[in-house]
Formats: sequence, structure tokens, C-alpha cells
Amino acid sequence: MLEPIQFALGILSGAIVGFSLALVGGGGSILAVPLIVYLVGLKSPHMAIGTSALAVAANAATGLFNHWRAGNINWPCAGLFAAFGVIGAAIGSTFGKAFDGQKLLFLFAFVMVGAGLMMLRRRGSSGHREVELTRLNAPKVAFFGLGVGAFSGFFGIGGGFLIVPGLVVSTRMAMLNAVGSSLVGVTAFALTTAVNYAFSGLVNWWLALAFLAGGVAGSFLGTKASGHLAHRGHLPRIFAVILFIVAGYMAWDSLITLI
Repeated sequence: MLEPIQFALGILSGAIVGFSLALVGGGGSILAVPLIVYLVGLKSPHMAIGTSALAVAANAATGLFNHWRAGNINWPCAGLFAAFGVIGAAIGSTFGKAFDGQKLLFLFAFVMVGAGLMMLRRRGSSGHREVELTRLNAPKVAFFGLGVGAFSGFFGIGGGFLIVPGLVVSTRMAMLNAVGSSLVGVTAFALTTAVNYAFSGLVNWWLALAFLAGGVAGSFLGTKASGHLAHRGHLPRIFAVILFIVAGYMAWDSLITLI
């Protein structure tokens, strides 16, 4: 059972996670895990991963609803990406529970840097809002979905930081649509990981509820900010900067722990 102060901090943490997910389609679990461990005070790393996965799935679903209302989701591309990603997430999360979390996060930091560089290279292109799923791009979407899903499950994260560039590269869709569409995959991947961890008793249900409560407000604000920044062309740059900052923190924190 959580202390009242922990429940309140869980709501605050959920608002931060919900805002990040709705703003750039990622950062949920990567932010949620350190918030759960360092701010809320839940010391078990695996419990933090399992709880964050469930909380992120719920918060991502809230952001998904808001982006759907705003017309920012490409359902055919998002659906195919998520379908293959769920397969990868189920396999990845099974193997991930057997590996040292700090080593995985240290390696994943470099993956995030690569994703950030990929988005900066495309900052001059606004992409296309009207993207169709065709025989030419469907294999790419499925391939990226399977790979990102496996990464997401393996590292115990929602995977939004990889889903967004994955959708952009495989379909050339606009950044705002990629952010909205990515939440289909984030919801599916995080829920798959959460179920896998829940079967092992590694989910704190009260903390997940607190995250959801805070995430509703954070998601609403993040969706509004995302649309505003996308029209100004700032979203890819902000996305990449957040990637570099979080990757730097992950690498430093993991390296200190490993040493």
C-alpha cells in the first residue's frame, strides 16, 4: 500500500509522463521508471518497470483518444505497426526480465541518440499528412514494428521514441501524424509488457492508478502543445533534444551504477 505522499507524487509523475507522451509520442517509461524509483520511492527496478508499463499504456490510451479527436492518427499504418510490434514486445519482454536492467538501459541510450540524429536529418522535411498504406511501404512498416516492439518489450518501455522515427522513415508521414499514430503502438507495446510483468507479480496497482489520474490532465495539455509546435515546425527539433537529454541521463546513471 502506498503512503498518501507517494500517491500524490504518483499523480504528479503521471502528469509529467502523460504530457511527454502526448507532446512527442515518447518518453513515457523512460521518464516513468526514474520517477517511480527516485521521486515516488519504489525501490524494486523490476516492479518499477512493470508498473510504469501499465501506467504508460493507460496514459498513452488517453493521449491516443485526444489525438484521434484532433485527426492526427493514420490508422492503417499505426495498426500494422502495432500488430507486428505486439509480437516483438511479447518476445522481448520475456527475455528482458532475465537481463540486468542497468546494462540494457545503458545500451538503449545509444539507440536513442541514433533516433535523435535520424530525426534531425529530416527536420527540413515536413512530411505528408495524407499517407496511404501500400504494397511498397507495408513491409517497411511491419519490419520497423516488429523491431521496435522487440526493443520495447526487451527494455520494458513503451517505445514511443523509436515508434515515431520508425513511422516517419517507413511512410514519410508528417511529424504530428507520426506522434499521434505512435500512441497506438505505445499503448499496445506497453500493455503487452505490463501483462507479462503482472503475471510475475511485478505491478503496483495503486501506483498505476495514481499515474493514470495524473496522466489524463498531462495528456490533454501535451496534445494542445503538440499541435501548436508542429505548425511552427519545432516538433522534430524538440523531439531530438529530449532524446539526447534523456539518453545522456540514462547513460550516465547506468554507468555509475555499473561501476
